[in-house]
Amino acid sequence: MAAGYLDILRARHAARLLTGTLVGRLPNGTAHIAIVLFTRAEGGSYTLAGALAAVYGLATAVGQPLLGRAVDLYGQPRVQLPASVLSALGMALLAVAGSDSLPLAYAAVVVAGVFTPPLEGGLRALWPSVLGSEDRVHRAYAMDAVAQEVMFTVGPLLVTLLVSLWSPAAALLVINAIGVLGALSVVLSEPSRTWRSAPREAHWLGALRSRGLLALLGSFFFVGMALGSITVAGVAYADDHGRESVYGWLMAALGLGALIGGALYGARQWSGPPERRLRVIVALLALGYLPLMLTPGVVAMTVLAAVAGVFLAPAIACSFIVVDRHAPRGTVTEAFSWLVTTFGVGAAVGTAVAGPAVELGGTAWSFAVAGAGGVAALIVLLSTGRVLAVPGHSAVAVRGPEADRNEAVEPGLGQGRQM
Repeated sequence: MAAGYLDILRARHAARLLTGTLVGRLPNGTAHIAIVLFTRAEGGSYTLAGALAAVYGLATAVGQPLLGRAVDLYGQPRVQLPASVLSALGMALLAVAGSDSLPLAYAAVVVAGVFTPPLEGGLRALWPSVLGSEDRVHRAYAMDAVAQEVMFTVGPLLVTLLVSLWSPAAALLVINAIGVLGALSVVLSEPSRTWRSAPREAHWLGALRSRGLLALLGSFFFVGMALGSITVAGVAYADDHGRESVYGWLMAALGLGALIGGALYGARQWSGPPERRLRVIVALLALGYLPLMLTPGVVAMTVLAAVAGVFLAPAIACSFIVVDRHAPRGTVTEAFSWLVTTFGVGAAVGTAVAGPAVELGGTAWSFAVAGAGGVAALIVLLSTGRVLAVPGHSAVAVRGPEADRNEAVEPGLGQGRQM
């Protein structure tokens, strides 16, 4: 298992791109907790803190596909770095101005969200030109999903550490400065500087004209909804048991399960169409969420949370392959960015729905939202099987600084090719 991942990291530029992307995405991965802590420290209410975080999330959802399309059109350095700087300046404005002026505070988080650079989609567009072989790219997708879990675990801890050492405002400034450095590391690399998207058909829908991609996005809206609901349901469960630490245990178990599942998934080579494999993984994901409604004792619930997380990273990694197969030619970064956006919007909806579910029926009902989300995701995949069975044009990349902008080289993920 480790040998396969080490093989990827030893490839030229791979470790730098993965690390730079994770560091560059740190502001986005920690923004919600940083905004809430800062707003509360400024004397703002929980309602205001939640509203600012929600506006940031909505702005990010709007900006990601737009910036992803710009990357496909103009290249990575000309979009990623300016966007990263503007996003950091938005958070800096919030840190300096505070929450006394509400219009200024909302404007700051809108700027920070809209200009969050699409580094996640950009990295997946680079993997084929960096790694070459199809098997290595697929393993990189799995490693990418695992690395995300690490980032979303370590990031909040880093924010709380900065808050305890300095202040919430300092945490906002430091985290976003680090994010700019991560983006800078990526865009200065040779693969990012020389990467060019394939020639694309001019169409206002861009990546969304792919029916297969729309089917995948519909499914992962519900996967995001399931995951978002668990964050609220976990708090309700911890309140029922009178210990805040229980919530930490549940989230840690969920993350640990995802880490294990992602590592095991990427350790082997898979045969057959990834669309069929994704249906099986999402079915197992839904099956893992359903027992959470039982809400047993803390030890048993922690085990169930770990089991529920096992198939999350494999589902995300497999979805990357499906996106690559169905994205219209020349829209790969935009397509990956739409996946990020849809997943995030689904998580926000799940969070919003789980709250009333707790009030109406208790903790078990809030976990039922997660189970329903998993089942709905599976239903979408099953009902769109024919659409997903016909891959669209795969992404293409131009290799090397000497390559002509319009000379596309297949990266090993050719149209209609199966794993």
